[in-house]
Amino acid sequence: MKQTLTARQSEIRDFISDHLTQENIVPTIAEIREAFGLASNTGVVDHLKALEQKGHIRYHRGRARGIELLQGLKKSMGLPIIGRVAAGSPVEAIENTEKVIHVPAAMFRYKPDYLLRVRGDSMINAGILDNDLIAVRKQSTAKPGQIVVARHDDEVTVKELQIDNGEVVLLPANDAYAPIRIPADMVTIEGVYVGLVRESAA
Repeated sequence: MKQTLTARQSEIRDFISDHLTQENIVPTIAEIREAFGLASNTGVVDHLKALEQKGHIRYHRGRARGIELLQGLKKSMGLPIIGRVAAGSPVEAIENTEKVIHVPAAMFRYKPDYLLRVRGDSMINAGILDNDLIAVRKQSTAKPGQIVVARHDDEVTVKELQIDNGEVVLLPANDAYAPIRIPADMVTIEGVYVGLVRESAA
């Protein structure tokens, strides 16, 4: 029977599962160490031992990629679609839950809190198309270069974040659109883009 994991153990387990899904091979200890900024391989091994003791993996010591995910690890999560966000000119956010959809948890390296439906084509060169659902991790800060959901005067948009001389610059990923420049104290970061869900056509 699987035991409850700590937050870090859960993140490492999900990273292993996500790496396996995307690369068709489990990560090495060095890759896990680098991904989580751990100081040494010993720290990674300690987490792997804990995951093994709690029934989530089998750790084969001495092998380069000696991590085996145990049956039943793959799981789904329910994410609410809470409205829409502009990929173009900002539009007012609609913050009512449209519906909840279930997706594989391993789709995301970082666990999202909700989904927003994209309207517009300003982020197409980042692979975000009109009517896509973007997965958002709710947080109030972000680093330059991250794609964020930003609010200004009760309007919300999705763009790449940059900072220039005290101003927030929201960059589109489509040459047909100009960057949006706003004083930093007039912008609220609602969350960071962590993945994409593209619904199948009916």
